[in-house]
Amino acid sequence: MVSGNIFHCRKNSWPPEEYINKATLQLFDFDSAAPPEQAWRRRLNSHANLLKEFSVTFMEAIKMASVRLGIRIWSYVREEASHGRKAPIDPFTRESCKPSATQGVPLGGMGSGSISRGFRGEFRQWQIIPGLCEASPVMANQFSIFVSRDGGNKSFASVLAPGQHEGLGSHKKADDQGISSWGWNLNGQHSTYHALFPRAWTVYDGEPDPELKVSCRQISPFIPHNYRESSLPAAVFVYTLVNTGKERAKVSLLFTWANSIGGNSHLTGGHVNEPFISKHYLDSFLYFQKPFPFTELKMESPEYFYITSKLSNLIAIYDGWTGKGNPPVTFAIAACETQNVSVSVLPKFGLSEKSSTTAKGMWCKMVQDGQFDRENFSSGASMPSSPGETLCAAVSASTWVEPHGKCTVAFSLAWSSPKVKFSKGSTFHRRYTKFYGTSERAAKDLAHDALTQYKRWEEDIEKWQNPILQDESLPEWYKFTLFNELYFLVAGGTIWIDSPLPSSNMRNKSRDQVKELENTEVKVTEAKVSRRQGADAGRTTDSTYDVEYTTDSASDVDCMVDGVDEKHRGDLSQESDASVTLAMMDQQYDRDDVGRFLYLEGVEYIMWCTYDVHFYASFALLELFPRIELNIQRDFAKAVLCEDGRKVKFLAEGNCGIRKVRGAVPHDLGTHDPWREMNAYNIHDTSKWKDLNPKFVLQVYRDFAATGDMSFGVDVWPAVRAAMEYMEQFDRDGDGLIENDGFPDQTYDTWTVHGVSAYCGCLWLAALQAAAAMALQLGDRDFAETCKRKFLKAKPAFEQKLWNGSYFNYDSGSSSNSKSIQADQLAGQWYTASSGLPPLFDESKIKSALRKVYDFNVMKVKGGKMGAVNGMHPNGKVDETCMQSREIWTGVTYGVASTMILAGMEEEAFATAEGIFQAGWSEDGYGYWFQTPEAWTMDGHYRSLIYMRPLSIWGMQYALTLPKAILDAPKINIMDRIHLSPLNGGFPHNETGVRKIANKAKCFGNSVFHCAC
Repeated sequence: MVSGNIFHCRKNSWPPEEYINKATLQLFDFDSAAPPEQAWRRRLNSHANLLKEFSVTFMEAIKMASVRLGIRIWSYVREEASHGRKAPIDPFTRESCKPSATQGVPLGGMGSGSISRGFRGEFRQWQIIPGLCEASPVMANQFSIFVSRDGGNKSFASVLAPGQHEGLGSHKKADDQGISSWGWNLNGQHSTYHALFPRAWTVYDGEPDPELKVSCRQISPFIPHNYRESSLPAAVFVYTLVNTGKERAKVSLLFTWANSIGGNSHLTGGHVNEPFISKHYLDSFLYFQKPFPFTELKMESPEYFYITSKLSNLIAIYDGWTGKGNPPVTFAIAACETQNVSVSVLPKFGLSEKSSTTAKGMWCKMVQDGQFDRENFSSGASMPSSPGETLCAAVSASTWVEPHGKCTVAFSLAWSSPKVKFSKGSTFHRRYTKFYGTSERAAKDLAHDALTQYKRWEEDIEKWQNPILQDESLPEWYKFTLFNELYFLVAGGTIWIDSPLPSSNMRNKSRDQVKELENTEVKVTEAKVSRRQGADAGRTTDSTYDVEYTTDSASDVDCMVDGVDEKHRGDLSQESDASVTLAMMDQQYDRDDVGRFLYLEGVEYIMWCTYDVHFYASFALLELFPRIELNIQRDFAKAVLCEDGRKVKFLAEGNCGIRKVRGAVPHDLGTHDPWREMNAYNIHDTSKWKDLNPKFVLQVYRDFAATGDMSFGVDVWPAVRAAMEYMEQFDRDGDGLIENDGFPDQTYDTWTVHGVSAYCGCLWLAALQAAAAMALQLGDRDFAETCKRKFLKAKPAFEQKLWNGSYFNYDSGSSSNSKSIQADQLAGQWYTASSGLPPLFDESKIKSALRKVYDFNVMKVKGGKMGAVNGMHPNGKVDETCMQSREIWTGVTYGVASTMILAGMEEEAFATAEGIFQAGWSEDGYGYWFQTPEAWTMDGHYRSLIYMRPLSIWGMQYALTLPKAILDAPKINIMDRIHLSPLNGGFPHNETGVRKIANKAKCFGNSVFHCAC
């Protein structure tokens, strides 16, 4: 609950000893059972306050003409609903479950559907269906414990979640046959939660049995640079039991699961449960492992949904329909049976008195026996459930723990939703199907492999995290917040699809090209180029895809590029041997193919890969999964060269335009048909935005410089040129600068800009420098000269129009906020420094502007304990011109901190970013952990929970540990290497630079280039 302490105290350390008895910690000092030294912590009985949403003031509504805008949005929302679709932005529909401060570490890897788990143990935030988030917890999904001791004089039974929970309701009937009849006896006072994504620990320090210490470790396969296991929809729960009593204790752990993907899906009917036994063994524990038994539960209806419980001898699978024509889903829950742990299952129980086995009956059975009947394994498939009936299953693992003894019990949860179906019909296979096949029943194998592989997952996770956690120069809050903000890459609606390999005829074509170029020397400014041959354009449709994916599949879409998907091309260098290349080509395809990746702007703003926000968030992907990041940039590069002439109505002004303009970077990759129908955002015409194209050029060059991937640079270069040339139309007075057009034509889409602006103008200067540097390295010297000329012309004009002696004014107009101090005014310099390019301005100006932001936007807002407010007047008052000028944007604050680090202002950087931790993540803050919003107001009211932009905290880590490719680059100013010829003028629109890059290779065949050789 929020208290006034947030603004008056500062805590530097959160040692586990403050939350857990020291003696208990020592008991768990083995097998990773004890929580780490650095983690985000809460007691399970912590109050989960409801979160407060922002509201627009009357004056802001007037300025936004919000009545007309509201009517247009309302009409659009209704129109989409009439087609069975959800509008990308819907301010009118509210979730039935009010958001509260309950979130915890989500489950599973990336892109295969996600389930979050609150810090008190509830399974919530179901995102199995693309773009749909069911926030309410499914309260039947629980872990429970049953303890009895020799002599029978002591027994304990409780759900391992606090008894006072909003999901249970306030009234319990004496004759209730549902889950309220269970033993909700846990107080939570001595139980604590410790989060360090992708793992979490829950320690029950003598609850419910005072003489039994229990640690539950939650592990998910989020492993940087591992493009296989990081895609797996699975998680493991490892329970460590320590008996501190003098009597032997029989302990039974119970995992219950409802056939549901959240919402009302459990009531659709047609669900079937079927027990079965797996014949797999745990190889790594073969000396004591037994075969896995399985129980399968099925739901027969329009959408499949399976659930598998994997016990060392059994698994429960439920398969059934998710409703509304969505593809099948399968869940699997499992436990590992060993010499010391026996596993049993109950394939079916219900939540009403009409059920043959009720939830109450199931609970009583466990209290009495601590296990289920072994005959349940041979019970066969159940009858399909009726509409309105909830079908559940349970897995129990029982063991004896000797006095002062220890025991480990492992459960796993997996789900298989192999197909991703978007609402306009396109269907793809998820990334994990590349390794597990396309059957819904892959959940069984996923659950099994999770139990066999989780120790290796943990080793890899610790190897990744330990260097940062052990760095004593970093603040403790920063270390665990850095990792915990990565929750969004799982819970942010991510979709990771498998890209089919090129068809056989494409592979043969690639081989022919290799032979043709066998003796060809390819030079790119004396660098070896790994040119990949081949493309996925015109791929053959198979059973995996309901539609053939090409960018020209819609009649109104015209694209200049031949390549439509990831290029799977063999390595060709100056010294490569063609025969070796041919022999290794198939392996190269497999190795290079990492699929295609989507993530939402936020769960309330349902647009995939929103690019102006990805500008901030992309540092996380570049650091951890660089091949995914490069593929996202390739997707946008292709989009730049495409045009979609379908008409769209823009809601802010009510005018019409075309969906996608050639040369303009799209705002997003779409909502209902990503990659094929881009620009789902329709508030403004983003083809007139001034930040998207510079952001594309800056991201591409940063990625190019950081990875040293020359083939990536060659692939995207035509789009970089097109993006720069497109922007020339916005330089209306010939001073080399782009001008804003008197409406919110930028990521701050309610904050109007006039003339030259600090934000867009600085991005443009940085883009000119980045484009010049990239052109030079790719051999396109004419374009490099053009960009340098424009830069040398634009920079003094920018400083003359905006520099006021201590910072850059918001814009060059004459409005009441033109002289405002914008926190984000040096966004271009952030990327310039991140890419190893020369600074845009004198060091004194950069530090002066950042110092002004720190003194005003940060420290004048509750003493620096809330982050950086977007706009601040020079008199020290918050700029309340519009909703966004008075907001504190979490991701922008992290970005400002990153810029400060790169400018040598580390102390100010961490103090700035700490405000986001204090307000969002601390125990005295507003409760935004694992759901960091886009923004909050001065009073802590949020806008748009679970948002992409806060991933920019990884921009801070990037700044602290710049890539080796950038650190080792020659220190010479790259702009000094560009020698200007007597020629001058604008961008040469009719040249592509292809022949300068490949002057001897004739052309690149089916590469991204449209070659005019």
